[in-house]
Amino acid sequence: MRISRECVFLLLLYQQVRMKLFPTITIAIPTYNEAQSIEKVIQRFLKTKYSNAVEILVADGGSTDGTQLIVHQISSEDSRVKLLHNPLKIQAAGLNLILQHGDGEVFLRADAHSDYAPDYIERCVEALLRSEAVNVGGAQRFVAKNAFQAGVALSSKTWLGNGGAKYRNPKYDGYADTAYLGCFWRKDLLNCSGYSSEAVNEDAELNIRLSNTTFALDQVTNQDSELNQRLEKQSSKAIYISSKICVWYYPRSTWKALLIQYFKYGRGRFLTTTKHKKSSLRGRLPFLVISCTIALLMLDILTPQLDLPIEQCILLGVLLPFLESLRVTLEFNQSFSSEFWRGDSEEIPSFLSRWFFCGVSLLTMPIAHFLGYAYQLVRRNVFSVRDW
Repeated sequence: MRISRECVFLLLLYQQVRMKLFPTITIAIPTYNEAQSIEKVIQRFLKTKYSNAVEILVADGGSTDGTQLIVHQISSEDSRVKLLHNPLKIQAAGLNLILQHGDGEVFLRADAHSDYAPDYIERCVEALLRSEAVNVGGAQRFVAKNAFQAGVALSSKTWLGNGGAKYRNPKYDGYADTAYLGCFWRKDLLNCSGYSSEAVNEDAELNIRLSNTTFALDQVTNQDSELNQRLEKQSSKAIYISSKICVWYYPRSTWKALLIQYFKYGRGRFLTTTKHKKSSLRGRLPFLVISCTIALLMLDILTPQLDLPIEQCILLGVLLPFLESLRVTLEFNQSFSSEFWRGDSEEIPSFLSRWFFCGVSLLTMPIAHFLGYAYQLVRRNVFSVRDW
């Protein structure tokens, strides 16, 4: 049967429209010892109703808990899933490895510590197309399976815990300075050389570069005039947050893990502010506030005649997190089980434990961040160690 030219034209037109509305996707998942959650995350993405080709690439940093075996098993049953070996272990290196091996037009970063709505891919692509931003994401919604996680999750609802970050507000729609995880055009990531492997806050550092007009125009090729024009127009609107994109994050489940996480965040934030002078003040606040407190304490010791109320300020600084913890725990007392709790319904932590661990989290995060920032500052300026 001969096919008319009109049919061929309509078929080609349909394919072009389909590719434009439903670009191909690479889902990037860096892992290290994620055996408890990786299968659930992969299976959720495999069940997507997104109508174009999807590949799921897992870059594993040498897991010893069976993560690789789980991914291999899923891969043997579904060719869309592939395992890559990440010898450098860190997340940024794994993401760059996936960036080099992926074929999708869209690069969607995913995390093994999160749950995703069934329409997560569709909403990300929709926001990427409509906003014309370089990176889009949803709010980082915190959930918990144990008492300590519950405290961390509640702390994310306070200014002391989130610093006023727009990507922590589930109701926010609009442009921001950074986003949780992220969904990008792959060519944009390639043009900016992907993620930086020198800092743990690789997302924030990448978003600074994506939002920097000078960087964007310097890095793109001269032949790609369309990309030049788009990035120039979007320099102040590179990152977009959509309330329709739903993802739920499981924070660190122990105090030690949270302490280490925020110590690393502090180190990474120092490196980012050193490289990018126009980086957000939010990332430097813990260091600035605690440094000022220490300076005033030293001044009070050296010049007691000034009679500065330092002890009272320190006491207030310790009590304030627990007062704010009490406020937020009361605010979400009725909705805690439905909004935050993902564990056994019979193991919901008590009001007292939620209040206590929220206060501990609010106290731990800025102190650990300060210590990491200070450590990296001394490492660079005293011992002349350059990590960039």
